[in-house]
Amino acid sequence: MLTIKKLSVTFGQNVALEIDQEIRFEENDRIGIIGSNGAGKSTLINSLLGIVPYKGDIQTNLTPRDMAVHLQENSYSNNVSVKLIMETILGTKLKANKELQELIAYFDFDKCLAKRFNKLSGGQKQRLTLILVMLQKADLTFFDEVSSGLDFETRQILMTKLTNWYSQRSGTLCVVSHYYDELEKLTNKLLLLDKGRVVAFGRLEELFSQYCGYSVITVEDTPVTKTFFGEYRQLKAPSQVLALACHNQEDERKIVNLCIQSNINYKRRNNDIEIMTLNAKGSEEVSHG
Repeated sequence: MLTIKKLSVTFGQNVALEIDQEIRFEENDRIGIIGSNGAGKSTLINSLLGIVPYKGDIQTNLTPRDMAVHLQENSYSNNVSVKLIMETILGTKLKANKELQELIAYFDFDKCLAKRFNKLSGGQKQRLTLILVMLQKADLTFFDEVSSGLDFETRQILMTKLTNWYSQRSGTLCVVSHYYDELEKLTNKLLLLDKGRVVAFGRLEELFSQYCGYSVITVEDTPVTKTFFGEYRQLKAPSQVLALACHNQEDERKIVNLCIQSNINYKRRNNDIEIMTLNAKGSEEVSHG
């Protein structure tokens, strides 16, 4: 579908993106793109869409009409109803378009149709843009921080609907997000960027195995637990979390038994994107140290 052979983007003297390994987007991939601010996430999307100039080789049989994009910030006219905005942008009438009616019902957006855009809440504005993007049924769709600025409950509802919708439909998705739980729900591959370079790219289970092991047992990080589990490999983890790498099922069994015998609360993880990302970046720092 789309292959990045080599890609370089510069703004003045600053290198915003430098990809020197092959990145392939396959049909029906669900690719999460993650990285800190300035990592090159939006620059990558803009390059693939042809919005910013770049040097390199992007091979694809897709045309701009085969792609759709949901941007972080979207603004529409406040002088007309949301219904008219939809019909104008999509070039269709609501009454004549059953798929549009289905999406409006799916996102519980019916009561918003008569409102002006500036009267919508943050979550309602996101739903409007999602409906406009999803109705295109593009071969390749980009979602750039789709739930940015929303409260926790609204974000959870929105992501659940988005996940369920695409679980029954084809098309390749590229999801830019700094929320690990969103990526775990929506994606099966991960592209990790840092300072404009690729740290890791691959299927989630493969990357987890590479950087974390068979599984990870997490407990509260205290002086006692750090000493208690000192013989086991300790991974980089969020603050107040001690992450213990299990190389195989036997390692996992030993650590779990120790937790049970010592009355230590624990969690087993085999797909934790946050812990995997921290250790992938740590590995990259060591290799360039």
